[in-house]
Amino acid sequence: MRRSIGAVLVLMLAQACASAGTTSTPTAGSPLVNATAKARIDSTLNAFVASGRASGASALVWEKGREVYFGAYGMADREAGRPMRRDAIAQIFSMTKPITGVALMQLFEQGKFQLDEPLAKYLPEFSDVKVYAGKDANGAPQFVAPDRAPTIRDITRHTAGFATNAGDPGVGQLFRTADPMNRNNTISVFSRRLASVPLSFEPGTKWSYDISVNVQAALVERLSGEPFGRYVRTHVLDPLGMRETRYFVPERDRGRFAAMYQRGANGELTRAPDSTAKAFNTKIWPLEPGSFGFTSTLDDYMRLARMLLGGGQLGGVRILKPETVRLMATNHL
Repeated sequence: MRRSIGAVLVLMLAQACASAGTTSTPTAGSPLVNATAKARIDSTLNAFVASGRASGASALVWEKGREVYFGAYGMADREAGRPMRRDAIAQIFSMTKPITGVALMQLFEQGKFQLDEPLAKYLPEFSDVKVYAGKDANGAPQFVAPDRAPTIRDITRHTAGFATNAGDPGVGQLFRTADPMNRNNTISVFSRRLASVPLSFEPGTKWSYDISVNVQAALVERLSGEPFGRYVRTHVLDPLGMRETRYFVPERDRGRFAAMYQRGANGELTRAPDSTAKAFNTKIWPLEPGSFGFTSTLDDYMRLARMLLGGGQLGGVRILKPETVRLMATNHL
């Protein structure tokens, strides 16, 4: 089954970039998001819904210090007859990752670590990690010491070598047994269980997306001395006024929580049961992951985006230094 979220939230930050869909070059100081661009955004969002690729979609565009576009199409919950609105709450999945990155880089600014230091210096469970080195003559997997230890830079660019799922060659069964992503694990337990699984590849030699951001979360917790979720709330979300970005959606707000739909082989969307689709966000779990799990709204997440666009500051509140934001926006691969 292919999964399609009930609400597609799109945030666009129009800065000094190419004209959005116009054939002529905009004059100096003219808006990029003009009437033509707005019509193209409208048609694109409408096409997402009309084609059945999503049940609802919305977009918010911020340009040169002000909002220049908002549009919403389709339904946040078809069965309830609830249209897509500005205040719809959606599961933001991997858009959780930038929030984790901001939290980690705050600690970088405080001198808590350097990017090229070994990860094991601060998370000692990774001190004796091995790496998969193929199979021996009898077909048994071989594990050896890596050529170099995973670094903190590796966990920020997905090059540490971690196993990511039970299908990873050589280490998949060990990953399944360790079960690091079990929701009943705290982020510290996750880190210890992941460290018990040999690496899938030599650090720095390949790119494998996702799970290392959870290691970032464990590192934030270890360096700050605060539970990861509490640290993010206290030092990132609350200072930015992001009150609706959270793991747990309370009962009073679930009427705004977008439904989840799955697209079958025939291309049609079928609603996934709330009991499974929303399970992570309607119960408080020990696991507070860094790579996924947050829910948010357009306006809430735009505050994070505007902070980054503003060089680490929003509304007089400084979250990061401008040079740190530039470092985060640099290609380190």
